Amino acid sequence: MTMKTILNDLLNLFYPRLCLLCQAPLMEGEEHICLRCSNHLPYTHFTDMETNPICRLFQEKVSFVAATALLHFRKGGSGQKLIHSLKYHGNKKLGYELGRMAATAYRETGLFDTVDLLLPVPLHPKRMRQRGYNQSEWIARGIRSVTGIAIDTSSLSRVKKTESQTRKQIFERSENVENIFRLENAGALKNKHVLLLDDVITTGSTISACAEAMKAISGIRISILGIAVA
Repeated sequence: MTMKTILNDLLNLFYPRLCLLCQAPLMEGEEHICLRCSNHLPYTHFTDMETNPICRLFQEKVSFVAATALLHFRKGGSGQKLIHSLKYHGNKKLGYELGRMAATAYRETGLFDTVDLLLPVPLHPKRMRQRGYNQSEWIARGIRSVTGIAIDTSSLSRVKKTESQTRKQIFERSENVENIFRLENAGALKNKHVLLLDDVITTGSTISACAEAMKAISGIRISILGIAVA
């Protein structure tokens, strides 16, 4: 037994790692969420549908190859608790774990088979400084650890800091994200299949704005993955 193992055992004895959802002590191999809670998450099971609600949401807005989401986001539910921990409580490593979960769930569906780049939705620099990290980038890191697909964080930037979408009506959400993204390197995305990643998909306005900024790129193909859908 190494000194590191002994120190970790002592830390777990006095400061046990607890499940984010049920507060039960985490067992070896469990990260952030215990196995029981993981098995009872509000999975969308969109993989079982020929045309899922995310596809229908974007069908009039974005030309896409595939579109899906892993979890349902419901007020007071476990999906909301996880997303809030990721976004508002500094738990960036949870994003990595959620990315791994999504990659594992969708790996056998063929979602990643032709994807060239993972493109997390960018944060505005001011929001990035406030939060200290981009939660969608950490989701991308988790997906990369399973699929090996490269992450692109430089080809698209956010040039307008928007207000929270939470209490806005649908038409206000669309206006709020209009022209907020700028293409920085079209050449890097030419003839590429990119997977746009976001933590929560609501009306689809933010993802649509990303796609709009990239639509003139020659040969680009876009797929969409959200960790949760509201």
